[in-house]
Amino acid sequence: MTKQIQMVFEAKLKLGQQADEGQQPTGLIEATWTTWGAREGADGRKFFYQPEGFAQWADEFKKAGRPLPMFVNHEGQNIPVGEWTDLTMDENGMSGKGRIFTNTNMGSDLYTVMKESPKMFGGVSVGAYADEYQWVTAEGEVFPAGSADVWDEGYFQITKGGLSEVSVVMYPNNTKAEISKLEFYRPDGSADLKVFERALRDAGLAKEDAKKAASVFKSAVAMRDANGSTSESNSESRDADKDAAKAVELLRELENRELLAELSKRI
Repeated sequence: MTKQIQMVFEAKLKLGQQADEGQQPTGLIEATWTTWGAREGADGRKFFYQPEGFAQWADEFKKAGRPLPMFVNHEGQNIPVGEWTDLTMDENGMSGKGRIFTNTNMGSDLYTVMKESPKMFGGVSVGAYADEYQWVTAEGEVFPAGSADVWDEGYFQITKGGLSEVSVVMYPNNTKAEISKLEFYRPDGSADLKVFERALRDAGLAKEDAKKAASVFKSAVAMRDANGSTSESNSESRDADKDAAKAVELLRELENRELLAELSKRI
């Protein structure tokens, strides 16, 4: 079936935040926009997306070099609060990278809300359009034309279409799509330990334990930096160096191993 229609599909998000208020955050963000296969949203709508339906649009998007706008709640009459500049399609779905315009009033406000209460602004919503579409079963089989079963059992499938924008929204629909990363490191490359603390709390640690762990890291790294600029040679200094080195190494391991990946999904 060929027809130009506009659809909106929502997805859950999870965020971290830039905790150093003295620095301007970059607003970098990564998210899974949508997933492939049969799914039913929280509002009862059913979709069955496959990469073939978006392949032509994705290729044109990459070649054009023009960002995809990021709005709040699909308020396209307003200035975008950010942009999506990169997309990836794999066996699971479609993901994107971009940034929130934290140097604008609307972008800064959005970033602050997402930082302070990531569970309140709980999703991204994809504004998709369909040049061609069809109705399929949960197994992906096409319904015969005129079938009455479409309205009760059919899944909407875009066979040729694309995305016009991706918004940040309050209420999620597709819980499998989520923002997976937003600035664990500051622009100077140093780890944001307050984000680390929040991640530990979200992962299940008690508030005091998470705060203490982050404080130990901070103190150890500070001693490492201070000792690096002096010629102290006493045993206390050497012990501090060892502790700092262990802390830094652990931070590096957290960045590269599955633990940090899991924590990033929780913030």
